[in-house]
Amino acid sequence: MKFAVLVFPGSNCDLDMYHAIKDELGEEAEYVWHDTKDLSGYDGILLPGGFSYGDYLRCGAIAQFSNVMSEVKKAADAGKPVLGICNGFQILTEAGLLPGALLRNKNLKFMCRTVELTVVNNNTMFTAEYAKDQVIQVPIAHGEGNYTCDEETLASLKANNQIVFTYTNDNPNGSVEDIAGIINERGNVLGMMPHPERAVHELIGGTDGLALFKSIVKQWRESHVSHA
Repeated sequence: MKFAVLVFPGSNCDLDMYHAIKDELGEEAEYVWHDTKDLSGYDGILLPGGFSYGDYLRCGAIAQFSNVMSEVKKAADAGKPVLGICNGFQILTEAGLLPGALLRNKNLKFMCRTVELTVVNNNTMFTAEYAKDQVIQVPIAHGEGNYTCDEETLASLKANNQIVFTYTNDNPNGSVEDIAGIINERGNVLGMMPHPERAVHELIGGTDGLALFKSIVKQWRESHVSHA
């Protein structure tokens, strides 16, 4: 499986994402600059964390207009897995690929620590390798991770089982319903604030994030690789 790791001016988690795919999964990964106009050669699209365009105006608000985002939308429409982590999640909401928005943390401070997440929905291409309600430990590092949406959107998220991850006991940012990650209705676009790519090896604190990437690869192989 071949992944595109998107790189915007100000991205700083692209190296972590590349390492997780290339070194821990053993799959193909390439850095793809934000002005790229063709993503057809990639099987999965990864939007890393960081501070795209310095977070000026609003997190992800400028990045949504990059050339590559029209290609990300095409990939999503084609059913390819699209994963946005932290700033990548913010970009996906700004681009309209996921509902809601990310506001400043409730304490107005940048938060950087490991948190516990509950896998609310393990029936997705991103979470099939987890057990339902499994509690995992994944790092966070954000200043604007406070997920919010209107009541109608929240009701829709619940009805369609689009809430994938929630903060287990300690909501660090004030997100509505303790939401840490959501998918689109089709189930192929996931946005989350915690960093699973920073939880793929014991040397860096644990491997609870690795199953997310393994889930993507397993689903892709089952769908695309012949068993003949």
